[in-house]
Amino acid sequence: MELQWNPPRAGDPAVTTRLNGRRPVFPFTAIVGQEDMKLSLILNVIDPQLGGVMVMGDRGTGKSTTIRALADLLPEIEVVAGDPFNSDPNSLDLMSDEVRAMKMQGAELAVERRRVQIVDLPLGATEDRVCGTIDIEKALTQGVKAFEPGLLARANRGILYVDEVNLLDDHLVDVLLDAAAMGWNTVEREGISIRHPARFVLVGSGNPEEGELRPQLLDRFAMHAEIRTVKDPKLRVQIVEQRADFDNNPDRFLLAYRKTQLDLSKRIVNARKLLKATDREGHSKVRASYELRLKISEVCAELDVDGLRGDIVTNRAACALAAFEGHAQVTTHDIARVIVLCLRHRLRKDPLETVDSGYKVDKVFRRVFELPPE
Repeated sequence: MELQWNPPRAGDPAVTTRLNGRRPVFPFTAIVGQEDMKLSLILNVIDPQLGGVMVMGDRGTGKSTTIRALADLLPEIEVVAGDPFNSDPNSLDLMSDEVRAMKMQGAELAVERRRVQIVDLPLGATEDRVCGTIDIEKALTQGVKAFEPGLLARANRGILYVDEVNLLDDHLVDVLLDAAAMGWNTVEREGISIRHPARFVLVGSGNPEEGELRPQLLDRFAMHAEIRTVKDPKLRVQIVEQRADFDNNPDRFLLAYRKTQLDLSKRIVNARKLLKATDREGHSKVRASYELRLKISEVCAELDVDGLRGDIVTNRAACALAAFEGHAQVTTHDIARVIVLCLRHRLRKDPLETVDSGYKVDKVFRRVFELPPE
């Protein structure tokens, strides 16, 4: 049957973006395999405070394609018109200082809707390009804070993607991780200080053949997905054919995946709402029982995971997955699906070691949770 192309509807994440000047993006739901990477990305957009994803895998396994496809699943956001920081008109925590001051004075803020941005950070970027710069001359001569926003400003309330993050200078990785953790970027030059909100989902990718991040930096990423080249010949042929179909006729290909894209987008939106819902005491309705949380910490202790970040991230990821699946009570199955992704990269103590495949984490998890070997 001949598929008919219908014009894109407002807020439809599954249709081509050619009409608004953006190139068509390969649909997220059409990507075959790589389930660990896809799950990690989905959980981080459901709960942006998780702490980001590190994706390591062979060349040509679709890392960049999958990450760029993620933004098309997300609904449009409301921003203050003309604000370079994508300030949220309804949240003081997500406003720049200037917009907050206007809001507190009762000014009427012009609002517009924008698609969630995915900002690419090039390897050769300088710290000024990432954080932004202050025009010292104008500040001294005219007495104004002239600030040129950087990539962190553009990425606020969006996704910051760093390809080949393992080749990026360590001090820049530190800057990115600090901004992602605090939610604010502060630039100080010659006694002048400017800050702006920087709430973004940090996604890094790389090839393990080119080296790993230092353990101290790797630990700062909430989840670590490892992907490998597909070996099944039939699956490889399917992937090749899909890519050819998309390149030949993007509109037709996107139309074929419109329903699955919309369904996944709705699940993400509903999961966000469920995760934000609270009870009378102000606690999140989605949570794990004390017994499950105790067992998660027991697994971390047996694996000799440094610090408590592993415990915190595993709990948050399990809650995000429970919300994604539509239930408020975290189950053992939810934990089983995320615990390897949350802990595998935290076992590496020596920079010369490789990241664990997940066998150690899974073995201890099954023993502590009294599950049979897989």
